[in-house]
Amino acid sequence: MFIEPKVLKDFILDSGLVSKKELENAELEAEKKGEDLGEYLVSSGKITEADYNLIKGHILGIPVVNLKDQKIDFAVLSAIPEPIARKHNIVAFRKTEKELEVAMLDPNDLRAIEFIKKRVGLKILPRLTDKESIKSALLNYQKSLKAEFGDIISSEAKVIGATYVSEGEEGEPDAGELKKLAEDVPIVRIVDSLLSHAFTQQASDIHMEPFEDRLLVRYRIDGILHDAMTLPPEVASGITARIKVLSNLRLDEKRLPQDGRFKVDSFGGAESKVSFRVSILPTSFGEKIVIRLLPESNKGFTLEALGFHGEGLERVHNAMKQTTGMILVTGPTGSGKTTTLYTIIDILNTPEVNISTIEDPVEYQMARVNQTQVKPEIGLTFASGLRALLRQDPNVIMVGEIRDKETSGLAINAALTGHLVLSTLHTNSAAGAIPRFKDMGGEPFLLVSTLNLVVAQRLVRKIAGNAEKYFLTATEIKALEKKADMNKVISVLKEENLVPKEATWEKISFVKPKQSEEFPSGYAGRVAIHEILMVTPAIRNMIIKDTTADEIEDQARKEGMLTLFEDGIYKAAQGLTSVEEVLRVANE
Repeated sequence: MFIEPKVLKDFILDSGLVSKKELENAELEAEKKGEDLGEYLVSSGKITEADYNLIKGHILGIPVVNLKDQKIDFAVLSAIPEPIARKHNIVAFRKTEKELEVAMLDPNDLRAIEFIKKRVGLKILPRLTDKESIKSALLNYQKSLKAEFGDIISSEAKVIGATYVSEGEEGEPDAGELKKLAEDVPIVRIVDSLLSHAFTQQASDIHMEPFEDRLLVRYRIDGILHDAMTLPPEVASGITARIKVLSNLRLDEKRLPQDGRFKVDSFGGAESKVSFRVSILPTSFGEKIVIRLLPESNKGFTLEALGFHGEGLERVHNAMKQTTGMILVTGPTGSGKTTTLYTIIDILNTPEVNISTIEDPVEYQMARVNQTQVKPEIGLTFASGLRALLRQDPNVIMVGEIRDKETSGLAINAALTGHLVLSTLHTNSAAGAIPRFKDMGGEPFLLVSTLNLVVAQRLVRKIAGNAEKYFLTATEIKALEKKADMNKVISVLKEENLVPKEATWEKISFVKPKQSEEFPSGYAGRVAIHEILMVTPAIRNMIIKDTTADEIEDQARKEGMLTLFEDGIYKAAQGLTSVEEVLRVANE
């Protein structure tokens, strides 16, 4: 969809959304990165995608539609098959006897329009929309898919169960029988359906748990486990065998844990490629399987989209500009640490920089980044891998996790000898990373020379659909003041022009999740809350003096750091999440 750059610039300036100086700076940055000006303005947070779409619609003379949270009649939606809709980002949303209105990201995609015209025999009326609208509209396919998958699994499971019982086998099938079972059409259809359903539900993990009387399948969606379906116990062996075949694991090994991975491209086009990381663990009633979904479309995040903002965002950018030193991201498993590191690497990934990583596992493949998977069984650990990386002339090194004294020592040494080192630690707070490093044998005088920034983070669920607005009572404000510096939070909101300068907490609206058919929990998606500790001269002195984590945190707060809970309240005041969700996750 080509728009003359000068025409686009004039429209953006006329809109008043961006100043002339900001536009000139954005044009230079976009040219450096080889990006379209409009797309750069959106990705950098200067304008919203909705505003950019309205501008494009005016220029092209094409109506703009918003399908977010809109329920589309399935008879209209199904005019375009789901794989085509996902591949071409096109959704049918209104139909008459002679015309079909379709929402598209690119109304100039004439091949897609012609294909649909031939299929439905109607005049196609293209409308411009944004990615969020398309994503929301595609969820309408989910309900029919869920019903279809349920029918497939129910009917095929009965067939498998009947076959398994009728054979009258006493013991467990051997490897040859399991391989044959893994290739049976019913088993293949069940596994394909489970994976497809998890993908459409935007699950991050699939749990398959065998019990005496059933096989329980659960999906982790937005950090919360949900029961997805229950299958007869007879299908467990076949499903396990099928997943082992896909992951290239040993079929005859049932006593030891196994790990593997596989990739599929069967969810509607190249944009839906997904890697599946598999972990199999023996239990009392069989082998439990946990599969992590790693969609390749998750790449390309910005720090702003991950929840960084204001002074904290500036601190991250300043740390990234350093050519030496260390940036640490801390938090429990599943708190988005790896995504944050990948986003930083994506920003640093320019032709002038050599980036190498040592990971366990390699979650996303990144162009122009040298990624190495640790293999402890053959001696390739984080420490030995890092030692080898230092001989590879890197500018930036990412160590998936610092777990022991040897790795911590090598990471500090790498940061001292002219490398920017990125890594993760399992600590509950940003300040807690410092004593953790010392516990692993890190010398304070070396730590103060290398550590630039520590980011602690958690993930909170985002409000979806029509949320219920309310205002905090005096009692609620007092309760929150015991856990957070509410004056600091409101001052940050004012500094970033998110609330009026004269606003008080009593006048700022918050939201509660509202359950709906589309969003049963009232939430969809997640955003991170952060605390960002910059290692200043004052904090360096405290590290040398062996000060406690609490005292370091107090000093960081005096220097402007928001705690996890305070950043959560900041995001709740924006309507991104609820106070209840922040309380649940921040665990203050």
